[in-house]
Amino acid sequence: MNNCRNIYLALTFSIIFSAAYCAPEIVNIRANEDSILQYNKFQLSLDLRASYTNPFDPAEIEIKANFTSPSGKLWVMPGFYNYANWRSLWMVRFSPDEVGQWVYTVSVRDNSGTTTSEQGTFLSLKSNLKGSIKVAPNKRYLQYEDGSAFYGVGFWYNDSYPGFRRGSITGENLDDLKSLGVNFISTYITPLETMGTGVGRYDQDIANRLDMVFEMCEERNLMLSLNLWFHSYLSETVWGGGNVRWQTNPYQLVCDVKDFYRDEKAWSYQENLYRYFIARWGYSRSLALWFVVDEVNGTDGWVSGDSLQAGVWGKKVHDYFKKNDPYGHLTTGTRSGGIKEFWHEGYQTFDLASREIYEAQGFPITKSGTLDSADIHPLTHSYRNYAGQVQKLWAGYNKPAIIGETGWDHTFYEPSMPGYQAQYHNALWVSLATGTAMTPFWWAYSGFMNDNMVTRQLLSIKNFTSEIPFSKLTGVSSGEIVSSKGDGYSIQSDQLTFGWVVNANTDVANSSVSLKNIENGKYKLRIYHTWRGEFVYEEEIEAKRKALNFTVPGLKTRGSHGNYIGQDIAFILEPINP
Repeated sequence: MNNCRNIYLALTFSIIFSAAYCAPEIVNIRANEDSILQYNKFQLSLDLRASYTNPFDPAEIEIKANFTSPSGKLWVMPGFYNYANWRSLWMVRFSPDEVGQWVYTVSVRDNSGTTTSEQGTFLSLKSNLKGSIKVAPNKRYLQYEDGSAFYGVGFWYNDSYPGFRRGSITGENLDDLKSLGVNFISTYITPLETMGTGVGRYDQDIANRLDMVFEMCEERNLMLSLNLWFHSYLSETVWGGGNVRWQTNPYQLVCDVKDFYRDEKAWSYQENLYRYFIARWGYSRSLALWFVVDEVNGTDGWVSGDSLQAGVWGKKVHDYFKKNDPYGHLTTGTRSGGIKEFWHEGYQTFDLASREIYEAQGFPITKSGTLDSADIHPLTHSYRNYAGQVQKLWAGYNKPAIIGETGWDHTFYEPSMPGYQAQYHNALWVSLATGTAMTPFWWAYSGFMNDNMVTRQLLSIKNFTSEIPFSKLTGVSSGEIVSSKGDGYSIQSDQLTFGWVVNANTDVANSSVSLKNIENGKYKLRIYHTWRGEFVYEEEIEAKRKALNFTVPGLKTRGSHGNYIGQDIAFILEPINP
């Protein structure tokens, strides 16, 4: 009996010992397609046998796929756990940037060892897709991966996700927006880590909903700016009301809210979170920006902790994405929109310098309450606010500038007033004419705002910017421009000059416009009716003594139709080569 017991124990220990040191097994790998269009999603679904407790922790189980391009470039993509997919719990997503045959292998590592699959292949076919966006060589503007110009037209459109498959973003709304010229939206998300999942584990309903949002954008060739940390989820005391949601954040089990930006354990969980974002959504050609943090000063880590440490944290997040995101998606982040909330450290760090503007929070604005007692028209105050801040970003940082959040009701005019629409219109055009790479990220697509925001004026600015090869411009600088009536703003380059002339008090009809530092020679001038959305005047003019002058036409009634030039025009000036 004792001998049998000893044999049994020896056999039992042998089985346990073997199981503990048995490498993981890749049971099956299935590709979504054998051939896909360039910049489309290639997806591998994996069946595994492996040892782990937390499938989201790469220290316990890590999947990596090596993709070798036709030219020999190696891409390393992490895999991810996807419980919302009932067919396979594990996936790898990838988007090829080259045409031809790609080769891949998948490796799985757990605590017992590493297993690598046999080689697989797929074919990438030429397409008319343009890929994700990058900073253009001129460092001022953006371009698609294929080199074509991208000027962003859009605003915040938040999903308001309350439950699986029940977000506010819909395909029908995106179709409407695209028909109006919109090519991007910005959205903040409910954090993947919840009190239900616990820190270090990710809600798969929320993740699956984000899959859907990306797919809707991909189907329509729309870009998505994805805000990872919305300030309220890092706030326990700041600003109050709906701005305080730290109680829903499981990081409270790891550190005090004021220590979030400095706590090393919190950072180790964040690294895994950012890895998951890259693994699951980094493939997407519709991913425009990692919008790291919205309104960093609305968090306890800034107010009660250390605002300088918040800047250090922002750089850590930026550096993590630069090191680990093989697609090199761009980053940005913001401080809130008061005139004093200028975030130098953030503008230095992120790929896009993103300033917020909420005009009633300290900016010049008519405070008398009546137009007749105002020394400056409220619309004039408004567009000058935008011009000053964009020019400050351009002067201080050699990178693309954007207005990352603005609008809402922090303005002289309330939403639904006619003046509010004019204010929004002016913000679009003055931002363009002072150098932004995207239209202001207006807050936000909703029934409260849409009667003013979602109009054909979006299509108007989209059609105008499609005439400008932003990514190919060289020698880009702010132009020197003077208008006899109102104000003027312009951007000069070796290829062309474009600009905007405005007079909020009356109109710009018959105003004289003078451009300085223009190379002598002949030019074609085209004047654009910003509200109508079309070029209404064209002439050939000549620059002499490094200056060029033109007069804005005064349009008159034509037939039985009004034909008014309005309070602003845009223009493009192109050299005529002899």
